[in-house]
Amino acid sequence: MTEFTPVPSLMGGALIGMSAVALLAFTGRLAGVSNIAHGLIAGLRHGKSMDVAWRFVFLLGMVAATWAYFFLSGVAVNTRQHYPSGLLSLGGLLVGYGTSMGNGCTSGHGVCGLGRLSVRSLVATLTFMVTGGLTVFVLRHIAHI
Repeated sequence: MTEFTPVPSLMGGALIGMSAVALLAFTGRLAGVSNIAHGLIAGLRHGKSMDVAWRFVFLLGMVAATWAYFFLSGVAVNTRQHYPSGLLSLGGLLVGYGTSMGNGCTSGHGVCGLGRLSVRSLVATLTFMVTGGLTVFVLRHIAHI
């Protein structure tokens, strides 16, 4: 996917920002998706129904928004079917490890942390961006995947 799509990108960014502000305003919680998902699983294990409810609704809203975009626009997500499954699995494990090591994910640090002027989040976000750029360079120009 190499098209320049400023309007949908701007709209998506605005929706992410508004959802982060709404979550903070109504629950006092930051919209770090990995922490929300972890709390959902932990809450289900320990029977904390109130804590589970908002987490489930937040994550469900993310999935529902994707389906709504597809049905309203008719534009399907372009999947990368030619990527090796082992490489995708390794990438997922590395993201999970990095999220744990960095005390948060890209949404928690990049959206919420930067909005709160957190230096730790600035360092984390720069690390995500540089690592992502290097990964794309290696995969496209060296490994030719």
